[in-house]
Amino acid sequence: MTEKISTALLGYGLAGSVFHAPSLEALVEFSLDVIVTSDPGRQAAARAAHPRARVVGRDEWAHAGEGVDLVVVATPPATHVALAREALEGGCAVVVDKPFTVTSAEGEALIALAGEKGLVLTTYQNRRWDGEYLTLKKLLAEGTLGQVRRFESRLERWQQDITKEWKAQATAADGGGILYDLGTHLIDQALQLFGPPVRVYGEAAARRPEEKADDDAFVALEHAGGVVSHLWMNLNVPQRGPRLRVLGSGAAFTKDMADRQEAQLAAGILPGDPAYGVDPEENWGLVGRDGALRPVPTERGNFTGFYEVLASALLEGAPVPVDPADSVAALRVIEEVRRQLS
Repeated sequence: MTEKISTALLGYGLAGSVFHAPSLEALVEFSLDVIVTSDPGRQAAARAAHPRARVVGRDEWAHAGEGVDLVVVATPPATHVALAREALEGGCAVVVDKPFTVTSAEGEALIALAGEKGLVLTTYQNRRWDGEYLTLKKLLAEGTLGQVRRFESRLERWQQDITKEWKAQATAADGGGILYDLGTHLIDQALQLFGPPVRVYGEAAARRPEEKADDDAFVALEHAGGVVSHLWMNLNVPQRGPRLRVLGSGAAFTKDMADRQEAQLAAGILPGDPAYGVDPEENWGLVGRDGALRPVPTERGNFTGFYEVLASALLEGAPVPVDPADSVAALRVIEEVRRQLS
């Protein structure tokens, strides 16, 4: 490993430009040296935002990637396996954006390859660093809710236009649709909080005329410990439900508003800004029982925390921020939903 972690970012759409690049630029351990995108507009945007990086097209990547320590795969899901395998075969550590792969078998194969090569492989499950998720983890650790019985989690939007060409064309077999997109986050959070499921139930539908996969889905999990998770992901919601509602034997926690980091990053509020990741008081969740509710300050969101942990993994041999086996477990849930729908 070089003094700094020389990094290549593959893809400069929403994932590359909003989620990955700002964190890589914010941390002294990383050097964002190469950005790969063949779109002329995105190339111009990448050069303007990251003047020290070499911006190249896909056909130039093989030469430009020489000497790179880390490859971040932030391209459409159907390309993840081939690009991650190529990077691992080239001796690079790899971050793969969610969904890790389209099938659990593909994910297991990548994990095996990384093990054979002795290389770091991880998945970008950045929603583990959402403010509301961190707040709920703190409440659970403190025992504030008592024994949790039901976990309700939503990522809902009103998004009637499909603005990305690859999403307009992608079927579920390509990793398209809301289950592979927002669903990957919600399933991962539920499994992290409450463990593996013993029973899975799912629904999925395509409401928008152009949708080729699904844009309205629901997943129910019965966890081995007895908690029931109800997970909604939907792009057709005129009125959103609460982001989280968690019911326990002693109290409940409800939070209406979702984490603000994505909107902040898109607006140019970057890691290092005093306002970044801070949830305003009017957005805090409530804990307790009806008639005895109190606001709970939201833990500060920190997507950059993923790369902070990754730096320790690469430089010091610490554990990776997300075990890719966790992402394979979430893919198995999606596969079971798909099996039920077939």
